[in-house]
Parts: sequence; C-alpha cells; structure tokens
Amino acid sequence: MRLKPSTVLLPSLLLLGSACIVEAPGGASPAERRAATVAQVPPLSVRNGANLGGKVEIVGASVQPGRLTPGEQAKVTLYFKVLQPLEEDYLVFVHVEDADGRMERMNVDHPPAGGIYPTSKWRPGETVKDEFAIYLPPGASTRSLNIWLGLWEPRTDSRLRLTNPDAVRNDGRDRIFLAQVPVAR
Repeated sequence: MRLKPSTVLLPSLLLLGSACIVEAPGGASPAERRAATVAQVPPLSVRNGANLGGKVEIVGASVQPGRLTPGEQAKVTLYFKVLQPLEEDYLVFVHVEDADGRMERMNVDHPPAGGIYPTSKWRPGETVKDEFAIYLPPGASTRSLNIWLGLWEPRTDSRLRLTNPDAVRNDGRDRIFLAQVPVAR
C-alpha cells in the first residue's frame, strides 16, 4: 500500500489528517481564522451539546459516509462553539474503538483546525471547524466503530472538564461519545 506523507498508519485503523502544523506568530492570520471558522454550522448528522469547562461547546459533527466499508475512509467534521477564552492550547483527543472491544483503541490526538488556529487564539462567539478521517483496513471484522473525544492539554496531561455530564453520553472521565459508525459487510 502506498501512503501519502500526510497519512499516519496505526495497527488497526489508518487515520488521515493534516501533517503540516502552522502557527503564525502572535496568532492566526485573518485568512487562517476565516479558514478555521464557520459563520453557520451546516446540517449535522450528529448533534452533541457537550460543554467543556464552560469555555467550549461541542455543537456536533458530520460523518461522511455514515457507514464505513472496510478499505474505505470516513471524514469526520467537528464543530466547536467558543463560549469563553481558553488560556491553554488544547489538542482534540479522539479515541476510535471497536464497539465489540476486539480491536485496540486508536488515539487520533491532533491540533484543532489542522493546526492553523490554536485554542488559545479562539474568540468567544466563533464556531471552529475541525476535520479528520478514519480508515478501516480491508478485512476488518468489526460491526461498528465508536468515536469518543474531548479537549486535552498535553503539558499537564489534563482534559477540559465536561460540565454537563447528565446531558451527553460520556464515560465519567471527560471523554464524550460522539458517534457510532456502522461498518458495512
């Protein structure tokens, strides 16, 4: 299999994402800010509403296609509504797990918005778009994949706390359930 430079190969899943992380001195340029934010959230296949630390709401996501076939990829687009300024630069942590527990969990931690717009530069009222792809290798035998996520600060190894755990599905450790993606047979 030939892989592009922007591809990360993991034992059970191939996860595609941006390999280039760009941070402009002093924050994102106006063009980068426009590329990383949306004026209006498009129709979502998954609504969420998780509130992280009173600072960010996970509005929801779209997963395309909505069913994953072994050997193909699904594109996940997340939307974060900024409620309050963030002092730290958090990573989006994404855990992709086999719903039946047969595959090892894949960690897909990454800077939001392809690395062009760190969380410490986010402005209240903005909605930040984050994209990544998951790929299930040919021959995988899982029936579905669960996607869990949140915001994680690597220096302190801490997650931004979920403030409304009764409103969204979570694991009690500030890890939010985003979606279950069925796998076609």
